[in-house]
Amino acid sequence: MRDLALYELIEKSLKEDVGTGDITTLSTIPADKKAKGRFLAKENGVLCGMDVCRAVFDFVDPTVVFIAHATDGAAVKKGDVLAEISGNARSILTGERLSLNLLQHMSGIATRTAEAVEKVAGTKARIADTRKTTPGLRVLEKYAVKCGGGSNHRFNLADGVLIKDNHIRAAGSITAAVTMARANIPHTLKIEVEVESFPELEEALAAGADIIMLDNMSCADMKKAVSLVAGRALTEASGNMGERDLREVAETGVDIISIGALTHSVKALDISLKFEF
Repeated sequence: MRDLALYELIEKSLKEDVGTGDITTLSTIPADKKAKGRFLAKENGVLCGMDVCRAVFDFVDPTVVFIAHATDGAAVKKGDVLAEISGNARSILTGERLSLNLLQHMSGIATRTAEAVEKVAGTKARIADTRKTTPGLRVLEKYAVKCGGGSNHRFNLADGVLIKDNHIRAAGSITAAVTMARANIPHTLKIEVEVESFPELEEALAAGADIIMLDNMSCADMKKAVSLVAGRALTEASGNMGERDLREVAETGVDIISIGALTHSVKALDISLKFEF
């Protein structure tokens, strides 16, 4: 996680948070004051973002010492000490909010993902994310999904062809859209088609789609769709899956269940930083 993109994200985020200076810290804490503290889990969950948390303090002040006691993807319990930090008090206070925001958010995603993965355990269904991510944080959020045991869908629009309802309307038909896509993309890219009915499913299969997205279908219809596809393409369940019974969806036989709620409306995991003197 220590790369240029991460540091650019941290730099931009700190400028947003600190502004022209941390006036509270600068006016109340002596410049040479030292501090130490502990990051504590205040609820059970799956941890994610430790390297990102460390990177925030590296950016603020490389002399700050950050010692992790847990790793990304680890199950943590309320009261667990996740990390210890020591160094200049001003530096730690300046980086505190951003480090916690990212750590809590990423851990919340990893926790939500792990819960979804557990619900489909024993089936062939994989839990996947979507592009419904926070602008600027996609790489971190999709990393958090992986830490929770999930799979990543497309990172961006260049990663694969996903023909949805508006593409179909603009192209004229599923067949036309798939045909044009095949003629214009490298052979290494797959084509996925979103369908809402059995006639659309049959057309997508006939056109040679590699993946069929079953959008907002009942479990009964998804099971029938999987039977009709009969292994000729991968099947993906989509559409408000965060509100569905995931076990029931998985038992229809779909290969993938994509859940936008893993990233777009997740609850942060409660984590705090407490100073000790």
